[in-house]
Amino acid sequence: MAACNQPDDGRVETRHGTSLQFNVSPDLAAIDSLMWRQPDSALTRLLPCFDTCCNDARFCVSTATEYNRHYANLLLAELLYKNDYAQTNRPALLQAVAYYDSLCCRDAARHVSTNDDLTFLDARAHYINGVGYYETDSVVPACIEYLKALEVMERHFGEKELVGAKARFIALAYTRLANVFSKFYLHEPTIYFAQSSLPYYRKHETSIWSLAWVMNEIGSQYDMMDELDSADCYYKKAALALPDTNSLMFRDIATRQAYLAYKKSPMQANASILQLYHLLSRSENDLERLARSMNLGEIYFHEKHFDSAWRYLNSVYRETSSIGAKKQAAERLVDICKSQGKTQEMHEYAEFLVPFANLDENNSGLKTHLSELFNTFKQNRLEQLHYRQTKEYTRVALMTFGGMLVIMLTIFLLFRKNKQNLESRLEAEHHAHKMQQAALAGRLRQSNAALKTKDKTVPTTPASFSQGQNVAESFAEEPVCQRILAVCNNKDKPIKSTLPVSAYADVALNDAQKAQLKEAAMQHYGILFEKLKQQYPKLKEKDFLYCYLSILGLDNVQISVMLQQSISTIWERENRLKKIFDSESKIAVFLYGFMNT
Repeated sequence: MAACNQPDDGRVETRHGTSLQFNVSPDLAAIDSLMWRQPDSALTRLLPCFDTCCNDARFCVSTATEYNRHYANLLLAELLYKNDYAQTNRPALLQAVAYYDSLCCRDAARHVSTNDDLTFLDARAHYINGVGYYETDSVVPACIEYLKALEVMERHFGEKELVGAKARFIALAYTRLANVFSKFYLHEPTIYFAQSSLPYYRKHETSIWSLAWVMNEIGSQYDMMDELDSADCYYKKAALALPDTNSLMFRDIATRQAYLAYKKSPMQANASILQLYHLLSRSENDLERLARSMNLGEIYFHEKHFDSAWRYLNSVYRETSSIGAKKQAAERLVDICKSQGKTQEMHEYAEFLVPFANLDENNSGLKTHLSELFNTFKQNRLEQLHYRQTKEYTRVALMTFGGMLVIMLTIFLLFRKNKQNLESRLEAEHHAHKMQQAALAGRLRQSNAALKTKDKTVPTTPASFSQGQNVAESFAEEPVCQRILAVCNNKDKPIKSTLPVSAYADVALNDAQKAQLKEAAMQHYGILFEKLKQQYPKLKEKDFLYCYLSILGLDNVQISVMLQQSISTIWERENRLKKIFDSESKIAVFLYGFMNT
């Protein structure tokens, strides 16, 4: 059933419906792969596929699906260019460009991601279409296509995906644009596109010659703009990238460095001239010899050594096949003729320069259009970069906020869990403490009674107590103690360690009640506390007050509430008593043991 629902045009949607895939011919895929390494062999394998009688060929364009037919025509256009042939299939290529654009636009309308291979083919179609325009001197349409190719690639692929053939393709597109803008002496766009190509050349680990050539070109643009330090920097980078100091490119860079050294330090002209003579002697052909002669003629011209300048510049004018070099030489020769009064010779050079004046005027509109294209591309790229950065910042901010929210929620849950555990533990400890203190209180009463009987010489109560006072049977049954225990055992308003002691200010002991507590303690445990005073003179009144409440069975939290002192102060007081008594036991336990000694 799944097979019956497949599209009949060779198109297959992915499992998630997020992109389009096609039944690509294995032969075309193999030719495409071979093209990047051996374009001549790839062209030899592709041409038979276009023969209407290609019965021996494994793939035939005339019987291919629409997708493979356009793919084959794109490969043919690319291979013709890579093998230095003019494009002969322009109509078929234009159809391929429209076809790939329609597929990508269809995916965009469906809000799905275009297949990576399809996007790459679309960009390649625009690039090679630009090459075809440039071959017919349609410079602006060519640049529009090159820029479109870059837009397609950079809009779809991330930087991490632009590797291998994709990185090489983008590097070539940027270099192509740099060459076009350089031809019209638009220095800023040339530098921009050339610099943009460098990261992709490095990604592709391309030939060091390509990398050196691009950096040399950037240096020459800075040189023409008289930004000499920047020019010198790129010339040095280009020279360092070349391992072979005997190559033509290295000698070209050395020539530019020698002339740049003269421009930076005209007083050292002789050093530059000697370097150029050395490079001239190493020339391997007339083209190289004339290039070195041009630089020598320039230096002699600026130094006003017109005879020497005439000799080198005139040889360039007479022999070079480069229109640009011949034009530059003619301009210098006209100035020399003016200074030396050579009217007849000047007429020849001036007449040669006349068409160039009209050409510059005709190119002014074209240069304006190219500058507008560059500015629009640069602005769009900045906006896209800003959009990506904003999107990334938003993503990071959301992730950070989400992470902080999770951390805060975790901390809150842990705090709540710990709080519940702490309350449960304090409740259990309080209950155990009450049971223990009740038992100790009973034992203390028995020990106190035994001591009273044993030692008749010690009065049972201090002299300050009235003999007719009513005494309860136990310390806990004294009225003040009953009040304290009622407050501490009140289930309707339990004492909690999580609340500040000030919340229980209404139930705390006042000075009169503290005095009553002391009086009750002395009535029942007077002998104990008298012995403590004698043996431990460091004890203070506040220490005895802690002992009274401890014997009554209160824990530190309840004692802090009764005395309206912080829990940390009560813990410090307990530790102080343990240090005085030299004991690690609970204070009530120690008192019980002390009573029996």
